[in-house]
Amino acid sequence: MPDLPKSIITFGAGLMSAWAEFRLRRPALPGQKKAFRELVARLAFTEQGRACGLKSTTSYAEFSRNVPLRTYESFVPQIERMKRGEADVLWPGQCSFYITSSGTTTGRAKCLPVTHDMAHHFRRAGLDFLYYYTQRVGHAGIFQGRQLFLGGITTLAPIPEVAPFEAWIGDLSGISAFNMPRWVEKHHYEPGEEIASMADWPAKMQAIAERTLHRDIALVAGIPNWLLSFAQIMRTRATRGRAAPLNLQAIWPNLECVMHGGTSIAPFLTELQQACGPNVIFHEIYPSAEGFIAAQDKESSRGLRLMTDTGIFYEFLPLADYDESRLDQLGEKAVPLHGVKPGVNYVLLMTTPAGLCRYVIGDVVRFVTTKPPRLIHVGRTQLRLNTLGEHVIEKDLTDALTKVCHDHDWQITNFHVALLTDNSFTGQQHGRHEWWIELRPGTVVTPTGPVLETALDAELQRLNENYKVKRQAGGLEPPLVRLVIPGVFEHWMRTKGKWGGHHKMPRCRPDRTIAGELAQIARFNAE
Repeated sequence: MPDLPKSIITFGAGLMSAWAEFRLRRPALPGQKKAFRELVARLAFTEQGRACGLKSTTSYAEFSRNVPLRTYESFVPQIERMKRGEADVLWPGQCSFYITSSGTTTGRAKCLPVTHDMAHHFRRAGLDFLYYYTQRVGHAGIFQGRQLFLGGITTLAPIPEVAPFEAWIGDLSGISAFNMPRWVEKHHYEPGEEIASMADWPAKMQAIAERTLHRDIALVAGIPNWLLSFAQIMRTRATRGRAAPLNLQAIWPNLECVMHGGTSIAPFLTELQQACGPNVIFHEIYPSAEGFIAAQDKESSRGLRLMTDTGIFYEFLPLADYDESRLDQLGEKAVPLHGVKPGVNYVLLMTTPAGLCRYVIGDVVRFVTTKPPRLIHVGRTQLRLNTLGEHVIEKDLTDALTKVCHDHDWQITNFHVALLTDNSFTGQQHGRHEWWIELRPGTVVTPTGPVLETALDAELQRLNENYKVKRQAGGLEPPLVRLVIPGVFEHWMRTKGKWGGHHKMPRCRPDRTIAGELAQIARFNAE
């Protein structure tokens, strides 16, 4: 493909951005109705569809009544058959490509099919992430320069055990790179195929810094904590011999956008703003291995706009009704988009062109507006604290710690919260939240555990009424904070193979699996 003048590239991007704005102006419900009709028509020709009695004329009421809600584990036997070449199992035809998730919720990576139609979704929705930004800012400046994506390994590996059928597997970065439009790959994509395929994350970051130091970078994308780590590496390399560290905009004058997703940016926002530069615009997206879900639009302060016309059908089950042990009885309690209400926590369900039908992806969302539909991610079904009836979700914990640290000018490196329980002689269960927190060195006033405990307790009571009631009634003891030395969380993530790329630290668990492992690491480091 010959090089094209930037003016032509920008003109084309501007046209596509205008088309994205036209789509955003349309009502959301027709896009969901179209997605439902098309998905059901295809599912009717599969083993899964026949088992549920699906036909191309199936109504939503029939679909809701006859198709059960399912978690990943119930799909595994069918996915294993698809990997060996069986056709028409979950989706018409065979499937040769599979994606691995980061395994944040369960600790085990999922293996999800990527059919031809699912690949089309990733390609279309991935471009929409960019077009939503251009629509938001009113220009297509990010297409004047290069776009740097800090992701995982982009190489797809063959699956040897499924021979003679040929199938490949990779993470979200690999699938996205494989389905990238040629014009994006040639004129915009960084860090290039060779570096993007590197498995060694520290070496990869150094290679990216060396390659891009003198390139015209207009956009950087990644998970917030890895973005911050890379920014520090980049600034160190560019600042050699200078009195003061440069920010990224001083290194890349045309840098205008930092695209982030995967976890809350709030704990890292102040540092990222300082590291990137005063004029950088932060643009949030909501990607997952199951599909690209939402992105910021013009109303950037009001949640993320649900992407309703990229081929996925969404349903929402009130979190108050969620019980994983009886999913087969909850199908009719889920509502489509037109049935949601602002301010309610919902378990997100997806029916996708990969054949995942009424799939419980494990995320909990809350709508801030319904016309148009904008939502926020508030946590995960399995990663919340409710053993003692406190109903604390990931967003509560993140918001509380972010506020406390902001008030005291402390900077967060990582954290995790677990429940610490004991039984009294009367048999009544008591407990408290145990916080494992690593703060960045260099604060003017060094925090202590008791100070953090008091502040976090007060802030959580302000944010969460259920927590407040439990605390005041004595059913929940004051929190316990364990400040760990630098490197404990890095050690944990490295030992789990989760250092870099698309991996995220689970913010809380109802059990003590991670807390126990952090305790062992902290004890080892202290000796």
